[in-house]
Amino acid sequence: MDYVLQNNNIWDEMKVSYGIRAEYQNIIKTIDSFSVADLEMKNKIAGELFMQQGITFTVYSDNKGIERIFPFDILPRVISGKEWDNIERGIKQRLKALNMFLKDIYNEQNILNDKVIPAELIASCPHYTREVFGIKVPHDTYIHISGIDLIRGEDGIFYVLEDNLRTPSGVSYMLENREVTKRLFPDMLGNNNVRMINNYPLLLHQVLQANAPQQVSNPTAVILTPGIYNSAYYEHTFLARQMGIQLVEGRDLVVDNHKVYMKTTNGLQQVHVIYRRVDDEYLDPLVFKPNSVLGVPGLVGAFRKGNVAIVNAMGNGVADDKAVYKYVPDMIRYYLNEEPILPNVPTYEMSDLEKRNHVFDNINNMVIKRTNQSGGYGMLMGNNTNDKEVAEFRKAVDEDPRSFIAQPIIKLSTVPCFIDGKFVPRHVDLRPYALCGPNEIHIVPGGLTRVALKEGSLVVNSSQGGGSKDTWIVD
Repeated sequence: MDYVLQNNNIWDEMKVSYGIRAEYQNIIKTIDSFSVADLEMKNKIAGELFMQQGITFTVYSDNKGIERIFPFDILPRVISGKEWDNIERGIKQRLKALNMFLKDIYNEQNILNDKVIPAELIASCPHYTREVFGIKVPHDTYIHISGIDLIRGEDGIFYVLEDNLRTPSGVSYMLENREVTKRLFPDMLGNNNVRMINNYPLLLHQVLQANAPQQVSNPTAVILTPGIYNSAYYEHTFLARQMGIQLVEGRDLVVDNHKVYMKTTNGLQQVHVIYRRVDDEYLDPLVFKPNSVLGVPGLVGAFRKGNVAIVNAMGNGVADDKAVYKYVPDMIRYYLNEEPILPNVPTYEMSDLEKRNHVFDNINNMVIKRTNQSGGYGMLMGNNTNDKEVAEFRKAVDEDPRSFIAQPIIKLSTVPCFIDGKFVPRHVDLRPYALCGPNEIHIVPGGLTRVALKEGSLVVNSSQGGGSKDTWIVD
């Protein structure tokens, strides 16, 4: 393989000065057996498979047409089983602490009373949902489904970049990436002892059923979608189909006597578990936004009575606020009496004037993020900006410092990608998916690798021109 690193100071996951890393060697032997024309044909087939399957995402800000095929790179990203096992332990530890944190701040608030986290930070969080204070959730589990974003820095260490604990998306792309890889390279998976991921829908269905609030022999679970115009609608339909459960919109559900029912051709059928892909503020117009047509009037009342489980629980957004993220290592020490296995990226609170000045004095090495935006929006990359943008951000930060954090720019690790007939390094992150059942946390071995397809770019989000890869954990 003709593959040249563009920057020797960046951690490349395949190539080192002495050659190819062990976990990649078998795969590269197979890839080298194909001609460039063969690989270009496989690349074309992959695009056609994604088109046929309708594997799309939505870009709301693009006037040229919002529906896009998700870009896919045919060369898998490979992580050794030993490295993965450490990642898995770190994610489980993190989710245990975050679950305990959510239970605490919606009940006793010990972590605030003990001043481990500033009370004003939580009080000022727009996603701290006072309407669900004191509600008991089944098995004390608030986070059932999570996508924890990881990056690997120049030192080769995996860092947690952010916690997605509300309605994390992308798992359908992970599963479809694997199916496409099987079609393109049918022998490579078995020959490389790649850990399997195809039981995710089964595990998800088990988690949904296990959270039914009543002792029902065959509980009914549904996926609640905002509808066809949502950016992740393909995923909603995919998961409903894979699990064999109904995909519903708010208008398909009704609450009667604090119980939730689904309208069917045979009359009303009680629903025990709702896997919601609708944000908190749209879930119940009687409690949140009164003009919402996406939710179900009376849903919070049914939830409070214990007649329906909502997955993920309402109010989780406070735990993935980017300003609260800074305190997750403290949560781990406080609740578990353990040191964090996976480190955070160093984070500056912009409400501290001294730190704010430090960030702007060193803006070329910093990224500033809004605390409650995602998808690569609301962000200033200090190494790719101009004085006017910096001045605008400075003004916005000075006016509302609570809504911003800053972090040093970390040069994400690179992996080889097949682009325009050549193998070139591109920056990647990783979103592993975890399912929290009543007694165990299941983590899919791999996750969604997102790729910054533009040369030199560190922004991997699909809405900002990113793509994805199949992720292999090899033993």
